[in-house]
Amino acid sequence: MKAKLIMFSGLFILMSTIMFSPTFAEQTSEVVSTNGDTSLVKTSISLYVPSDNTLPWASVHGIVNDYADGHPVIIQIYQDGQEVHFAQTDVSEDGFYEYKFRVRNIDGDNAIKVFEGHYDVKIFKTINTNYNFSN
Repeated sequence: MKAKLIMFSGLFILMSTIMFSPTFAEQTSEVVSTNGDTSLVKTSISLYVPSDNTLPWASVHGIVNDYADGHPVIIQIYQDGQEVHFAQTDVSEDGFYEYKFRVRNIDGDNAIKVFEGHYDVKIFKTINTNYNFSN
């Protein structure tokens, strides 16, 4: 019985995380630079973290089609045009990348909101030049 309760609780937490995660909106992509065999593609998305958010983590993730090996994905987060958070993450062999970051911390009995409100997220990916990123 205890194992079933633990499994049900874990499933509930997982579903809550998926359903109530910070929200990303539509994305736009453009080539910002081409250098020989590679191109730098910038993808822009919006992020909204509600004021009543109770989850500690958010993530930026995706797939880079025909990624250039050895080039990490660069993630820049801005609020009202001001830099908030910069990071980089590696791309796996299948082109997947993910970067997790804290949007809420707990300090004793105090919840500290690290992120709240609307943000602009810029994701920079290096791809092989022969790939059409708009597909």
